[in-house]
Amino acid sequence: MRLVVEILTGTLFYVHVGSDATIGDLKRVIGSQQNLPHDRLILILDTNQSPMNGGDEEDGASLSDCGVKDGSHIYLFFSPVDDDSTHPFLHNSDILQG
Repeated sequence: MRLVVEILTGTLFYVHVGSDATIGDLKRVIGSQQNLPHDRLILILDTNQSPMNGGDEEDGASLSDCGVKDGSHIYLFFSPVDDDSTHPFLHNSDILQG
């Protein structure tokens, strides 16, 4: 299957996977092709607007069971890094007030 993948920046690229591929397989192909950490990828199929994966246990689900077909458009997002950071996020108002 040839799939269209779109990153948040609007960049499109294509990936090829077998018809029996799983979500995990697709994540690994995308990760390898785009030099991205496959374990942080969140994939959303264009037709249903819901994540194709809820965690590692669902990475074994077949793409066809998720409704993915040849030519499907998939949106690519990233899960946040869990770095145990203690740095607080700044709000725009904090920056403006100096």
